[in-house]
Amino acid sequence: MDPATLIGIAVAFGALYAMLTLEGSAVSAILLPAPMVLVFGATIAVGIASGTIKDMMLAIKSLPRAFTGKVPKPHDTIDEVVALAEKARKEGLLSLEQEAEKVTDPFLRNALQNIADGTDGEELREILEDEIATRTASDRIAGKFFTTLGGFAPTVGIIGTVVSLTHVLENLSTPGKLGPLIAAAFVATLWGLLSANFLWLPIGSRLRRLSDLENARMTLIMEGVLAVQAGSQPRLLGERLRAMVPANALPKTPKLPKAA
Repeated sequence: MDPATLIGIAVAFGALYAMLTLEGSAVSAILLPAPMVLVFGATIAVGIASGTIKDMMLAIKSLPRAFTGKVPKPHDTIDEVVALAEKARKEGLLSLEQEAEKVTDPFLRNALQNIADGTDGEELREILEDEIATRTASDRIAGKFFTTLGGFAPTVGIIGTVVSLTHVLENLSTPGKLGPLIAAAFVATLWGLLSANFLWLPIGSRLRRLSDLENARMTLIMEGVLAVQAGSQPRLLGERLRAMVPANALPKTPKLPKAA
């Protein structure tokens, strides 16, 4: 689990709390039910209206992943593929069928099964590329949904402020009430900006980032298994796969496979 999103959101709201405390205000000053109901309720509603019900359901299912999603470790993937290359070199491609039964990753399992079944290299590449594209498109729908909410939220907050200000104008004859009413009116704008920048946009960006990392992992697996099918030497395969990964994503002293 990578806690970046949880830490970031917690620190952001912590900074907001610190600001309120330092200014001598109270959290209750911004926890007003009416503007919060409008901002969160209307933002989610127009977000749903901008897409499909399936998009919303996919986004809801993906929400836990934004907080608990694991960041793939490229070196683990490389070590696994190189180990498969060593086995295939010693025992033949048919031995990968046994390995496919042990693998938990459905993408890698499908690739190994196709190799064992004798699927042509070009056909296998097309199959794997299509699977990667489909998975990436699905993941990005969820990220786009939350990013869309982040775009709507500030405007919905302004709408809430305008609605509240009409109530302020109704009370011009009682100056003593104007201060609290005006302050309450701007809480809607505050929650529109807060929800967009503290919640929706970070969650959307996080899901897109996880999607990019998963895409890179699947691409690494694809290139690796295709090289295994072509009979690539394990050590050279490991070097090639490491060259596909940014240096900061690899350990400083990578474990090198023994030359076959």
